[in-house]
Amino acid sequence: MARFEGKVVIVTGAASGIGAATARRFASEGAKVALIDRDEIRLAEVAKELEGDRTLAHAADVSDAEAVSQMVATVVKHFGRLDVIVNNAGVHEGGEPKDITNDQWRKVMATDVDGVFFGCRAALPHLEKTKGSIVNTASVSGTGGDWGMSPYNAAKGAVVNLTRALALDLGKRGVRVNAVCPTLTRTGMTADMMENKGILTKFAERVPLGRVCEPGEIASVIAFLASDDASFVTGVNIAVDGGVSASNGQPPQN
Repeated sequence: MARFEGKVVIVTGAASGIGAATARRFASEGAKVALIDRDEIRLAEVAKELEGDRTLAHAADVSDAEAVSQMVATVVKHFGRLDVIVNNAGVHEGGEPKDITNDQWRKVMATDVDGVFFGCRAALPHLEKTKGSIVNTASVSGTGGDWGMSPYNAAKGAVVNLTRALALDLGKRGVRVNAVCPTLTRTGMTADMMENKGILTKFAERVPLGRVCEPGEIASVIAFLASDDASFVTGVNIAVDGGVSASNGQPPQN
């Protein structure tokens, strides 16, 4: 039997990249999937790939608390329950700290931090009923710093510790909370980097597995964390990074 047969899953940022791969993975394992994104056109394209009556496409901006509450209410009304929410939607801004504008800072925080919290808060009453699960998309950029990425680092660091804190608060209510921490992954957000052979060569030197990550590889870990296979796992931030976090930061010697 499929692990998510009869289960209802919300995936934010589902129009592309990790979110789209995650929606496909849950659908392939029997779930009814609600795909959430601001990009209605691409969202509809992903939804069209999946089985119609088991899929709901809903446009929403996760940085808007009211929109997130309405999103969850719509999904529960449509499918009758909620078992998993994957808070995956995210944006990136970077640069020299002195050049980062207020708007850039707030854009990242509003989507990458506020959106995760709003999703967790809105879903919680329904997840308590089903003894469900929350999976957040954090990043290795939330467990260590990067050059020129301070807003993103701050936001993903917040998601990492929010995941831990929520796991403590929600455990006795039967709701598990975990996160994945990817390294460089082939998505729309990283498209420019994927075309830069110099950057890819540098990553290949630092990543023990010698390559970038594919979205489906993140989706596999998200599905594990949301499943009963991880029934005694909560409060973890799993690095899906090809071994990057195993390093002490010193460069290769050969």
